Amino acid sequence: MDQAAPLPNRRGILVGAALTAVPYVLLPGTRAAARPQAPDHPGAEWHPATGANYTASNRPRGHPVDRVIIHVAQTTFAGTLSIFRNPRKQVSAHYVVRSADGHVAQCVREADIAWHAGNWDYNKRGIGIEHEGWVDQPDYFTDAAYEESARLTAAICARHGIPRNRDHIIGHHEVPGSDHTDPGGHWDWKRYIRLIRDAT
Repeated sequence: MDQAAPLPNRRGILVGAALTAVPYVLLPGTRAAARPQAPDHPGAEWHPATGANYTASNRPRGHPVDRVIIHVAQTTFAGTLSIFRNPRKQVSAHYVVRSADGHVAQCVREADIAWHAGNWDYNKRGIGIEHEGWVDQPDYFTDAAYEESARLTAAICARHGIPRNRDHIIGHHEVPGSDHTDPGGHWDWKRYIRLIRDAT
């Protein structure tokens, strides 16, 4: 004769219910990256890249940060965020700036190494900022995008002690070994550096 399974007692039910109520972040083995992050830049919105597209680090202790690298994404703001969430793409940047209003998304913590420069040394030492748009479509380089990007770059420079000049704020095309042309000939470097220097 089969023996019936014991009925759960009240204590067992309460213990089970309590375990299901424990927040995911408190369970053993949960990765810190699974928790929501506060952006490094005030006003930025957190849109994390997948962990497969950047290297966790402890910059500036692990690697000094001494430059900002300017990119143009060759796609939309939403398209850029989507690429950074796709583990097959193997690419990311710390920030993305939207064309229409200059809205800033942060995708990788400044302490971590984003894969944006195509050069490991420059990745280790740089903060990458992608801008929505295409290098041959200057209408994407709006006043709002320049102004908010310049405020972001000025704040990064202040946080890391980076000089606000063209030796330390460079385009992707200036990275050794790069085959990219961004931010391209329509990017107004004189205006951008002036805005960075004027930012408070």
